[in-house]
Amino acid sequence: MKTTKILFGTAAILLSAASASAQIGKPFIHDPSTIMECDGKYYTFGTGGGGLISADGYTWDGGAVRPGGGAAPDAVKIGDRYLVGYSATGGGLGGGHAGRILTMWNKTLDPNSPDFAYSEPIQVAESVVDEDCDAIDVSFLLDPTTGRLWCTYGTYFGNIRLVELDPKTGARMPGNKAVDVAIDCEASDLIYKDGWYYLLGTHGTCCDGVNSTYNIICGRSRVVTGPYYDNMGRDMMLGGGKMVIGSGRERTFGAGHFGRMVEEEGVEKCSFHWEGDLDRSGRSVLAVEPLVWVNGWPVCGKKVQDGEYSIQSVRRGYGLELTVDFQRANIQRVARGADVPDVALENQKLAEVIGTWPTGNTEVRCSDYMNRPHQNWVITSVPELGGTIAGSYVKITIAGTNRALAAKAGAELETVPEFTGADEQLWRIDQLTDGTYRLSPKAVPGCSEKLCLVCTSDSNVSLAKFDMNSDNCKWMFE
Repeated sequence: MKTTKILFGTAAILLSAASASAQIGKPFIHDPSTIMECDGKYYTFGTGGGGLISADGYTWDGGAVRPGGGAAPDAVKIGDRYLVGYSATGGGLGGGHAGRILTMWNKTLDPNSPDFAYSEPIQVAESVVDEDCDAIDVSFLLDPTTGRLWCTYGTYFGNIRLVELDPKTGARMPGNKAVDVAIDCEASDLIYKDGWYYLLGTHGTCCDGVNSTYNIICGRSRVVTGPYYDNMGRDMMLGGGKMVIGSGRERTFGAGHFGRMVEEEGVEKCSFHWEGDLDRSGRSVLAVEPLVWVNGWPVCGKKVQDGEYSIQSVRRGYGLELTVDFQRANIQRVARGADVPDVALENQKLAEVIGTWPTGNTEVRCSDYMNRPHQNWVITSVPELGGTIAGSYVKITIAGTNRALAAKAGAELETVPEFTGADEQLWRIDQLTDGTYRLSPKAVPGCSEKLCLVCTSDSNVSLAKFDMNSDNCKWMFE
C-alpha cells in the first residue's frame, strides 16, 4: 500500500499531484451539464444528446434523455421544474461561427416518470458565421438574491456573452442586449457566493484525449454583468483568470465544463469532465470533486487517498486514538555530554504494544498525537460496498490490524476486532469548503439521523449532527 500524506493550508489545497479517480460504473461523457438531483437520483447531460444517471452519485450509467442533440448543455432547477439548455450548432463547425442557444422545460428528469415530457425548445441567443462569438456552451445562473435568470455562452472563437432570460418562460427577456464578459475561454459558468458573482471558464485545448490542456479558471465581480477580474486584478476581457483546477493529475488530463453543487452549508462539490483518463482507455469521463473556498476563491479540492494517517481534531489538534493504556517507548536516551555518535532510533512498533490491548470492542478518544501504534489509522476504499457523491465508502482501521472504526447505538463510537463491511463500519469522507474534513458513518445503529464524527470535548469523541460553524465537527488527515 502506498502511503499518502495530506498537508493542510492554502498551498496544500492547491496541490494536484495525487490522482483523484473519476466516478465508477460507466461515467463516459463529454461537456457535462451541472449535476441535477431529481427524486433521489442524480442526472447530467452531455454533448450529442442523452447523459448519465446515478442512484448514489458515485456509480454512473447512461440513460438520461435530452432531445435536440447539439453540444454542451446545462440545466437548472427553477421552482418545481427543470430548465435545460443546449446549443444546436456553433463551435466553428464548417469553418463558421453560426450557432443557436435553445431552452426547454421538463417537470422531471426521470425518463420513466409519467410526467416526463420536454416542452418545445425556444431560441434565446444566436451567432452568425462571421460574428466574434459562437452561440455554444450554454450555462445558467438563477440569482439567489434577485430571482433573475442569467445565461452565458461562447467559445474561444470570440467573446463569452451574458444575456438575461425570463425565469417563468425560459425565453430571453424582451429588449435584453448581450454583454461581453470574457475572452480566451469557453464552457463558461456563473455562480454566486457571499456577495460575489464568479465567472468560470475553460481555458486550453480540448478534444484531444490525454493530450488536451483544458483547465478551469475564474474571475469575480460584485455585479453580474461584470467586469470580472481575477486575483491579480486582470480583467477576463483581457485574458485574466485564476486557476480553479489545472490541466492534469496523475492519470487524468484536460479538466473542463465546471458545475457547482451545494449539498449543505460547508459541503460543496464541483463536477467537470476529464478529457482523457488513462485508467479508462483514455476516454472522457465525469469527475466529481470537493469544492474548497480559499480567501474567497473557488479551488478544486482533494479526496482523501488510501493510505496511513493521523486523524486530528480541528478543535484542539489532538489525534484520534484507540482507548488503551499509554505504553512508554522503550528507548534509553544517551547521557548528556557522552562522546558517542548519534544513531537513528525507531518509533514504537505495533508488536511491542498490541499484546496489552483489549481483544474485543474498544472505545476511541482524542489525545496528544505521538505517532504511536494506537494513533495511526489506515484509510482503504471499498468501492465494492458502494459510495456517495463524495466518492467510495472507506474503512478506517488501526494500522497493521483489521480493527475497524465503527458507529454504535447511542451515537457513540468504538472499534471492532474485524472489519465485516457492516453499514456502521463504512465511512463517507467529505472535504469541506474551508479545506478541513467531515467523517460520517453510513449508518448508526438505532438512529435514522445523519450524524458525523465530533470531538465533544478536548478528549471525548462521539457522533452528532454536522455544524459547519463548529470546529468539533472538523478533522485533518496528516
